[in-house]
Amino acid sequence: MNAALASSIDAGQQRQRDIATISTIGIAHGSSHFFHLLLPPLFPAFINEFGLSYSELGLLVTVFFVISGVGQALSGFVVDRFGARPVLFAAMTSFFFASVAGALAQGFGGLMLAAALAGVGNAPFHPADFTILNKRVSPSRLGHGFSVHGISGNLGWALAPVFSMNIAAATGNWRFAYVGTALVALAVLALLFWQRDAIDDRQGSWGHAKPAAGAQIEHPMAFLKLPSVWLCFSFFFWTTAALSAIQSFASPALQQIYGLPLALTAYVVTGYMLTGAVGMVCGGFLVNRAERLERTIACAMCFAAGMLLLTATGWLPGGLAAAVAALAGFGTGLAGPSRDLLIKRASPPGATGRVYGTVYSGLDIGFAVAAPVFGAILDHGLPRAVFAGSAAALTMGILSAGLVGLGLARRRTLAAAAG
Repeated sequence: MNAALASSIDAGQQRQRDIATISTIGIAHGSSHFFHLLLPPLFPAFINEFGLSYSELGLLVTVFFVISGVGQALSGFVVDRFGARPVLFAAMTSFFFASVAGALAQGFGGLMLAAALAGVGNAPFHPADFTILNKRVSPSRLGHGFSVHGISGNLGWALAPVFSMNIAAATGNWRFAYVGTALVALAVLALLFWQRDAIDDRQGSWGHAKPAAGAQIEHPMAFLKLPSVWLCFSFFFWTTAALSAIQSFASPALQQIYGLPLALTAYVVTGYMLTGAVGMVCGGFLVNRAERLERTIACAMCFAAGMLLLTATGWLPGGLAAAVAALAGFGTGLAGPSRDLLIKRASPPGATGRVYGTVYSGLDIGFAVAAPVFGAILDHGLPRAVFAGSAAALTMGILSAGLVGLGLARRRTLAAAAG
């Protein structure tokens, strides 16, 4: 009886620790997506204030994602060397200074500084977040942790434009919006410090096993030789390319195909994000029951690609087409937790931060490359190709995930034969 009681207490304590870690990391990750949109919601104000062109404003976005992508790959090494927690503290501090730079900007140079600082702040989040989740959260709740992580990112994207634009409208001065974002950065930094024990990856007990005593220690760059790492990178590149097309161009493409008012089509992106959040909740339950994660990913993303192709046909009534395009987000959201766990399984011992940093840099590069490509497609009068191209990109992502799964299955077979 005493042993059963002690086991119950231990289980309860672990549950509370898991919840604290998952919720704290969720808020931190939501803030990183919030700062993705530090500048874009106020582009009209920059045009009026500084006379900037859309090309110059687009360059601000490119700078953000290039710095974030390169920094993400490099920060994985920093996380593995120094730990994830201090890196998160530094990232939130960088977001604070990015907000200050935005508030004080006197022209394009000041805005470029804000974009660069925000990119530096965004860079370490995925390697730091996933290192903490993988090391601190018990395996039975890890899928839910990945689910919350993904949902919080979608919510951060959804909140940022509403937050900045409402402050700017209420005060009549866009600079006050950056006072607000600076306070957000400080609030999240304070939360991370308050919950610092919950995000201390040095105390984790669920991470990869340490190499056996006397085992040969590989070079820190050895993981780059693994095909699974680059396949995961390509998976992120292709799926983010599809997301970039929907985020940036779904609204005008639907307007051109179906003649819908932009006031209506603007809600498609919001719907895509919300159905994606629902899909992530469902995916968090599904991931713990699936052995072949690539099959879950393939089924979910085939559904999303099918919805986008159906939208591209032009056969549907306009309102239904908008709803179908938004519903595609459910498929990509459903695949999210399985995707993140697949990367964990593909990571070699002791290289979690480096692997997540490298493969998630595919996300930043996907954003940086896809936006001008799909913009050019729309400029050439091919709105249906926006949705068809997104579906094609998702199909390439399915292929990448399938190859990762085959490699893991082969590894399990060889291990069983050796054992």
